[in-house]
Amino acid sequence: MSDDPLIRLAGITKTYGRGQAAFQALRGVDLEVEAGDFVAIMGPSGSGKSTAMNIIGCLDTPTDGSYVFDGVKVEELTRNGRALLRRHYLGFVFQGFNLLARTTALENVELPLIYRGEAAGRRHAAARAALAQVGLAGWEHHTPGELSGGQQQRVAIARAIVTHPRVLLADEPTGNLDSVNSVEIMELIRGLNRDRGITVLMVTHEPEMAAYARRVVRFVDGRIESDRRNEDNA
Repeated sequence: MSDDPLIRLAGITKTYGRGQAAFQALRGVDLEVEAGDFVAIMGPSGSGKSTAMNIIGCLDTPTDGSYVFDGVKVEELTRNGRALLRRHYLGFVFQGFNLLARTTALENVELPLIYRGEAAGRRHAAARAALAQVGLAGWEHHTPGELSGGQQQRVAIARAIVTHPRVLLADEPTGNLDSVNSVEIMELIRGLNRDRGITVLMVTHEPEMAAYARRVVRFVDGRIESDRRNEDNA
C-alpha cells in the first residue's frame, strides 16, 4: 500500500479574469490529506476555501500547480476524465440540499447510479440501503416538500454515499439547519468518517461544526494561514 496522501495540492494557484480585472483566489496552496482524515476548511468570505474545494472536487481547474488524487495527476486528465473521477470517487453535500423537488427521496438518491448506468434493481437496493444508513428507512417515497430540513440533508448525504465514494466533500452542510439538526448531521458525518473510513473535507464558518473534524485548515487571502489537529478528535 502506498504511503502517499490520498490528496496532494502543491503550489496551486487560481486566477479569475485578466489584466486589471484579474483576481487571484488562490496564491500557492500546499495541502495534503491522508485517506480517512476529516478536515474542516475555514476562512472568511473570499479567502479561497471554496475555490480550493471546487478544485479538489474537480468542479474547477487550477491556473497553475499540481493536484494528485490517489496517485493520479488530475491536471493532466481530460474533462471526461475529471467527470469519471467525480462520479466514482467523490460524493458532494451542499448547504442548499440540491434535491429534485418533484421526485421521491429514493429517486433522488438513485441519481448518481443512473449516471453510472446501474440496472434498476441494483439502484433501488443501493438507494434503500443508503437511506437506511442515514436513518430514513420508511421515508423512501416522500418528496423533499414532505421532509424537514434535517431530513432533506440526510437524503442529500445518502445520495452522496450511495456510490461508496473515497471522499465526501461537504460545503456548509449545516448552513440551512437549526442547532439540533446541525448536531445530528455532524454526528452522522463523523460516523461515516469513523465507521466507514470515508475521507471528509468540509467547508464551514462555524467553529462548533469544525470541532467535529480531526483537523482544521484556515484560509486567508488565498493562502493557508494555519493547519492544526483537533486534539479531542485525534
